[in-house]
This record gives sequence, C-alpha cells and structure tokens, in this order.
Amino acid sequence: MTTAAITEKPRFGFWGLFNISFGFFGIQIGFALQNANMSRVFQTLGASMDDLPALWVAAPLTGLIVQPIIGHLSDKTWNRLGRRRPYFLTGAVFAALALFLMPLSPGFGAPLLFAAAMLWLLDASLNVSMEPFRAFVGDMLRTDQHSAGYSVQTAFIGAGAVVGSIFPWLLEQLGASNVAAAGTLPDTVRYSFWFGGAALFLAVLWTIATTREYSPDEQAAFAGQTVPVEAGQPVSALAHKSYLSSGVWIAIGLLVILAVDALALEKEVLLLGALLAFYGVLSTVAIALAKRGRTTNMLSSIVGDFAGMPEVMKRLSLVQFFSWSALFIMWINTTPVVTQYVFGSTDTASAAYNEGANWVNVLFTVYNGVAAVAALALLPLLSRRFGQVVTHMICLSLGALGFLMFFVVRDAQALLVAEIGIGIAWASILAMPYAILASNLPQAKLGIYMGLFNIFIVVPQLLVATLMGSIMKLLFPGEPIWTMLFAAAALGLAAVLTLRVGKLR
Repeated sequence: MTTAAITEKPRFGFWGLFNISFGFFGIQIGFALQNANMSRVFQTLGASMDDLPALWVAAPLTGLIVQPIIGHLSDKTWNRLGRRRPYFLTGAVFAALALFLMPLSPGFGAPLLFAAAMLWLLDASLNVSMEPFRAFVGDMLRTDQHSAGYSVQTAFIGAGAVVGSIFPWLLEQLGASNVAAAGTLPDTVRYSFWFGGAALFLAVLWTIATTREYSPDEQAAFAGQTVPVEAGQPVSALAHKSYLSSGVWIAIGLLVILAVDALALEKEVLLLGALLAFYGVLSTVAIALAKRGRTTNMLSSIVGDFAGMPEVMKRLSLVQFFSWSALFIMWINTTPVVTQYVFGSTDTASAAYNEGANWVNVLFTVYNGVAAVAALALLPLLSRRFGQVVTHMICLSLGALGFLMFFVVRDAQALLVAEIGIGIAWASILAMPYAILASNLPQAKLGIYMGLFNIFIVVPQLLVATLMGSIMKLLFPGEPIWTMLFAAAALGLAAVLTLRVGKLR
C-alpha cells in the first residue's frame, strides 16, 4: 500500500472548469438526439412498439462492453495527446460519423437494420469519449473541487441535452418540414443529426485544445492522491477465489435462456441470459489466469477490480441501478406515451403523432434545462445544507413524483411541471454519485472504477430493454402508460437506498 503527499494540484477557476468539461456539452448533444429521436426514427422506418426494446438494446450493450475496457486502457495510456484525450478524440470522430449517416437510413436496402447499426456505432463512440471525461475531472481537480467539477460537467450535460433535444422543434419554427412520406424522415430530424454531429466534434476539440493533462509522475506527486493505491490487490485476490462463483453466473444465465420458451418471454431476454453466462465464462478464465500468476492481463484486471469494488461504490451502484432503470424507461417510452395518450395518435405519418413527437423534444429540453440550472444553483445549496447523500435522496424523490405525473396527467402543458422534478433528479444523478466516488477511489485506478460503475447504469438498461416488453405484453398490452408507473417506483426505491450510502460517510 502506498500513498503520495508531496505537493497539491492547483485550484481551477471558472474558465479552467469550463475547459475541462466543455467537451461533454458536445457528447450530450449526441446523447440527446439519440434519446429523444431514435424511437421516432425506428417507428418511422416500420418498427412496432414491441420492436423498440430490441432495437434499443444496442445502446446499453455497447456501454457495458466499452466503458470498462476504455477505463482500463486510459488508466495506462500516456502519449503526446495525453492520458484521456486520445479517447475523447477517437470517440468524437466516430460519433460524428454515425450522426451524419443516421438520417440516410431510408436510402439503404434494409433501413431499419442500418439505423440500428448506426445507433450501435453512435452509442459505442459516445461511450469511448464519455468514460474518460468522467475520470478526467478526478484527474485534473483536487479533492475539494470534485463537487464543483462534476456540477459544471452536469451543467454542460444539461445544456448540451437542451440543444440536442430542441433542434427538431427549433428547425420546424424556422420553416423546416416536420412531416415526411411514410418510411422517410422529416427534414427536422435529418438536419438535427447533421448539425449535432458538427457541434459534438467541435466541442470535444475545444477541451482537447485548451487543457493539458498531468503526466503520470505529476499525478503520483500530488497530495490530492490520499486514497491508498492498492493496484494489484483485487487481481491477486482472484487467485484465491473459487470457480463456484463463476459457475453460479453461468447457471443463472442458462436458466434465463431456458425460461424464455418455458414462460413465453420476449426473445430479447435471450440476450440477457447469454450475457450472464458469458460473464461467468470470462470470470472463470480470469480466475484461472490469476491462479497461474498471470495478473497483468486486462481481463483479470477488470474482473478483479469488479469483484473488489470499495464498499461505498457497491452501495452507490445499487442506487444507480434503480435510477437508470427509471431513466431508460422514460427514454424508450415517452414518445409512445405522449403521442398516444396526450396527442391521441399512434400513426407515425399523421400530423398529430409528429406534433406529439416534437413536444417530447420540448419536454426533454425542459428537464435538461432544469438540470443545467439545478447543477449550478440548487445542488451546491442543498449539499451545503444537507450533505451530498441527503441531497441525492431529495432529488431522486422529486424525480419519482415527476414520473408519477406522466401516469395521471393528460395535458401537454402540465407535463412541463413533471419535467422540473425529473430535471432536478437528472442533475443529481449526473453529479452526486461521481463526486462521492472521485473522493473515495484511488486516483491511479479512477478510469477503470468509473468504467465499472457504468455497469450499474448499463445493466438496468439491458433489463428494461429485454424484460419490460415481456412484462407489458403480459400485463398491459398496447398500454405503454404503465411504464411510467414502473419508472416512478424504481426512482422512489433508489431514493430510499441512497440512505445506505450515508452510513459509510
């Protein structure tokens, strides 16, 4: 166990914090265009409501694979461009390419398949850029600025999401057509993706050009690295683990696969079972390598760090699991819910449906705008008064009330009130867990732990994408409004579980 206490990282002013996180503004434009418009794109290209979860499953699956790998690699990278910045640039290039190609989907022989492939590329590329940005704040800032750094990052996330979400509506106001022939995308959607791709790339370039990363020697010298560095301990512990734990994962995965036919579940559940079994196989290989003394390989490192997560990260992970379950339900189902129950249409070629779909962009703009303001004004105020953990609980509770409003309200304007609560929760979800983690994790492993933390964002999304369709088909066929009640319950449970984190602080 070693610690370093030689010097201190410099304190950053406003413009320093601005430059560190401005690239996330562009990344979130990409995420916002994806979240607010992909269900619309898929439905326009012929997908049914039952098809949406399967088509969306690409997004969380890529995050599950990409983020731990990128986190592990970026911890060990150092070249002329830096430690994290090479990954910012790579992700931005491919994300911009996916945003440019997505609106061209109707011109391909299998437009729905092409759109799904572009979603896969887009989400993978956004994750390549996003994961290092999370660790970047912890790399660059001293411990007492972590909350401020992640709050500024959250403000940029909210601002980027506002820009990305409002693009189609704004273009309609400027005269672009919001209606197109069946099977084709309207101009408002096509131009939004193209403008968004350019904005994403330029924003990431800004952070790359205006920041200088600390070298590994500088990082080792900073007194801010007061968390013990036990780089080899989690991997070494693998050598003493039994293969039984891996066998349990494999058995659970096989049982899930067998249950698909036995219980007439949706076919997407097969993917969930396959992933569980595959993790069991990977864990078996990682344990075998560790037992043979081969502890420097990436697989053993990632599996070892996952098994040896700090306790505060374990408890926060459970909160994240239920928080992101609610969010993914919202992203998939808000368009079908609003168009069907508020605007009264399920016909994707109708004016009413497209008016409702554009109103979803407005709703998403509001909650992201609220998040941007809350990150800079409300969260610091609540944190000083109640502490980070209680602040997070309060914000999640407000979000749960917002989802509950979607279940009972049928007025488009009234839903703006619901988005205020959801926006406050969104701000907290993007800032508080990371501020807590960055102050309690070893700096030398910040990338891999941030990447592993993403698993508890991705797994609930996979569960929603695979299981929600089966649940809705069984209990509420053709009634997507009930998904909002599930979202409210999930976020309410996350608020309660946040209190367990407080017991460790």
